[in-house]
Amino acid sequence: MFWKTVSKLIFFAGFLLAASGFISPPLALLGGLLYGFTLPHPFAAESRALSKYLLQASVVALGFGMNLHQIVRAGRSGVVYTAIGIAATMLLGIYLGRALAVRRKVSFLITVGTAICGGSAIAAVAPIAHATDEEIAVSLGTVFVLNSVALLLFPPIGYALHMSQPQFGLWAALAIHDTSSVVGAAAKYGNEALAIGTTVKLARALWILPIALFTAYKLKSKTNVQWPWFILLFCLAAFANTYLPQFAPAYALLSRVGRIGLTVTLYLIGTGLSRATLKQVGTKPLMLGVLLWAVVAIVSLIAIKWGFISI
Repeated sequence: MFWKTVSKLIFFAGFLLAASGFISPPLALLGGLLYGFTLPHPFAAESRALSKYLLQASVVALGFGMNLHQIVRAGRSGVVYTAIGIAATMLLGIYLGRALAVRRKVSFLITVGTAICGGSAIAAVAPIAHATDEEIAVSLGTVFVLNSVALLLFPPIGYALHMSQPQFGLWAALAIHDTSSVVGAAAKYGNEALAIGTTVKLARALWILPIALFTAYKLKSKTNVQWPWFILLFCLAAFANTYLPQFAPAYALLSRVGRIGLTVTLYLIGTGLSRATLKQVGTKPLMLGVLLWAVVAIVSLIAIKWGFISI
């Protein structure tokens, strides 16, 4: 009973610190990870549900700090880059999954999560593929572990390689799984990186719908496919910021709230990872996720640094 009370107090203390605006998204994630690996989580299910909706609301709020013209320009290029990247990642993931003898549905879910947008893509496709709770948990665990590593690792690599903000924003959007980690890493790097990273990442997230529809067609599934409406709201927020400047003070406040919401989201995601998560994932799925992610990250980094792709 004593340790449950202590665990709750520390959880809420970390939550309030993340919501204070005084710590960065990577630091909030690191704090959440320390909590998740050392203490029992008293609100695991509630945290997962809250982080999902809080992330979407935070992305919409961040749209109030962005220019629609920049979003359209980045989004136009992002659709092309993400289409090529998703197709290549899907093919490579299927091949690696067979080579490593990873269970077919787990391999497919990890590949979809890596190719499109992490946990959101897995959550959208899993019911269509009739995946079991265990298969979903293993796939989500793999992606969330790698997301956490990417958010902490990418900014130092970007600085070491002297990447410009547009270069880093594009790399984060193409190579990191979840929207939360892309936005968190890009926000750490700078405002221009944040704008480009968020926009290209959302362009990547739009591929949830065609991939889900294709999966439903191939598997003859009748499960409903949900459209990610928060992306449209993000664009409307950017439209308001661009064409209704008289409300600029309110937009600045909303954008600030969005950054804080993202920081809290990453803290909640971090608290959801634990030793049990790593044990449940197992060696082969984690190996598949690492290899697939490493190839995507390295190839996209080389292409950006050598000028083959740019915004």
